[in-house]
Amino acid sequence: MPDPFRLLAPKPRGLERDAVELALADGRRVQVARVRDPRARRLRLSVDERGARLTLPPRASLAAGERFLAEHRDWLAVQLAQYACDAIAPLQRDATATLPLRSARLPLRWESGRYARLRRTDTALVFAAPAGADDAALRRALRDFYTGEARADLGRWLPRQLPSLPRPPRRVQFKVMSSQWGSLAPDGSVALDLSLVLARPSAFQYVLVHELCHLIRPDHSRTFWREVETRCPAWRAERDYFHAEGRRLKATLRILLGN
Repeated sequence: MPDPFRLLAPKPRGLERDAVELALADGRRVQVARVRDPRARRLRLSVDERGARLTLPPRASLAAGERFLAEHRDWLAVQLAQYACDAIAPLQRDATATLPLRSARLPLRWESGRYARLRRTDTALVFAAPAGADDAALRRALRDFYTGEARADLGRWLPRQLPSLPRPPRRVQFKVMSSQWGSLAPDGSVALDLSLVLARPSAFQYVLVHELCHLIRPDHSRTFWREVETRCPAWRAERDYFHAEGRRLKATLRILLGN
């Protein structure tokens, strides 16, 4: 029987969001997303491809948050400038000169063709498209190319893992995922984030190994991590790589594909 007192208990508060404007030292005014997070333990200012974000713990006052912003506005200006320099532009015919692939930027050559198609040569990428191809067609061709490259990597790595698994994955598919890098469904299907093909190959392999090890252990117990370490001894370095580069990789793919 359900506990009646539990049913009457207040539900935990979720995230509360709004925005505040901050004047930088050079006179520019920037919008900072302000998020009150019940799990936060301290004030925190961060910057990513979406802009600046101030996280407040439940008991922090708005005035304390504004003082914190003012104290860190010089740091914020530097971080925003860095993201502006590193930002990648959307795919544009005859203007995009390089494309990311496997932690590198490859030169891109445009040429005329009967249909939109991107292919890789020994020295560069070649994007062929008819004169009337619209942006959507170009982005579909780019997504097809990245999916094909990701599947080529999968074809090299997966056969080595299969002998040590209790069963093979039912299927492996690539998706554009918002936060996760991979997941294992109850039926044994593996989903992997397509932006992994932009990462360094060793990091991509780690995510694949991580999800395959869930076929052995569905949890994140010590036994699970021992299975991961047996197959990927440097998994901690790859996890740190995603902490440092993950947002940028996902943002790059979203921008290029127009998501």
